[in-house]
Amino acid sequence: MSSSIVHLERYADRHAEGLAALYGDPAVARQVLQLPYQSAEQWRQRLSGEREGRIGLVALRQGQVVGSASLEQQQRIRRQHCGALGMGVARDCQGQGIGTQLLTALLDLADNWMNLQRVELTVFSDNEPALALYRKLGFEEEGLLRRYALRDGVFVDAYSMARFKP
Repeated sequence: MSSSIVHLERYADRHAEGLAALYGDPAVARQVLQLPYQSAEQWRQRLSGEREGRIGLVALRQGQVVGSASLEQQQRIRRQHCGALGMGVARDCQGQGIGTQLLTALLDLADNWMNLQRVELTVFSDNEPALALYRKLGFEEEGLLRRYALRDGVFVDAYSMARFKP
């Protein structure tokens, strides 16, 4: 895919087809905790129900969804200072700064608008590009989650990572 400009915007129903295609790619699906072959309607349902503490962004290149990331503030009263991140970038767009752009936007919201003190994520321990991105943005490994999730018929380890508000 060309290296043209990427535009970020908040998730809307019109992005459901693009999200289904993004996470339907086996190369992307194997690095996230989404099941492959989810329909656009499943994405619409998952991301419906606006809630103030949940933000979903999509990265668009020439109108096509090439990445997405979400931040969700924890609802439990004693964990409201925490947020959880999730993201994915199209295989042919990885390494082009899209993940950095998505996460930088969400971390700005976390720090300057939501007053989150701790942002958490989980990443497969063998996903070196993602680990490099997260470390670059201040995340640190807090623990190894052994046999965390099934991927390609095998249980795979993951890291629990967190970043604290600077």
